[in-house]
Amino acid sequence: MKKMLSSFVLCSTVLSSMGAEKAVKLPEPDKLGGKPLMQVLTERKSTRTFSDKELSLQELSDLLYAATGQNRSDGRRTNPTALNAQDVVLYIAMKEGLFRYDQAKNELLLEQKRDIRSLCGMRTEFYTGSPLTLIPVSNIATMKAKNIPEDKCRIFASLHIGCVVQNIYLYAASAGFGTVCTASIDSAKLAEEMKLDKDHVILISMPFSK
Repeated sequence: MKKMLSSFVLCSTVLSSMGAEKAVKLPEPDKLGGKPLMQVLTERKSTRTFSDKELSLQELSDLLYAATGQNRSDGRRTNPTALNAQDVVLYIAMKEGLFRYDQAKNELLLEQKRDIRSLCGMRTEFYTGSPLTLIPVSNIATMKAKNIPEDKCRIFASLHIGCVVQNIYLYAASAGFGTVCTASIDSAKLAEEMKLDKDHVILISMPFSK
């Protein structure tokens, strides 16, 4: 198993030393752990008090896999999407920078080397007081490429992001973390700061902590 020392190295230590490579290989997610499903559903809740304690790389890998990881050899994911569009791109805002999750390689890719957590929502203390904020974004261009009408794409974007949100909530309940889904954000401003084009839909953000 790969859950050795790397499982306990704090994200900040590794991410700050990435150098020019700008990618962090995550350990294999633990696919056998967690609480029974019915217990997790019972314990699922929103949290509005956060700790700034960093997640280990193993915890981060497990979280991202639960949210929208690749769970089949054909590239399909833990979250459903219409016509397997796989339109949801998961971004992670941390003090070390803005990262994007690469499901196929199980890697974190550095998008921007700056802290944008304070821009992730109106309740700034939620985001700056937690080690990371998850931002699931729907790229509706991937649905348009499958000939899904744009009005349907906008509806599906909400549904697809909602599935990722629930996956995150269930992982949090299973592993003893706290999170909240908040729509009190300036989506246009955040998209601008993230350098996203008009086909990218931001609806919510989720601060996440131990």
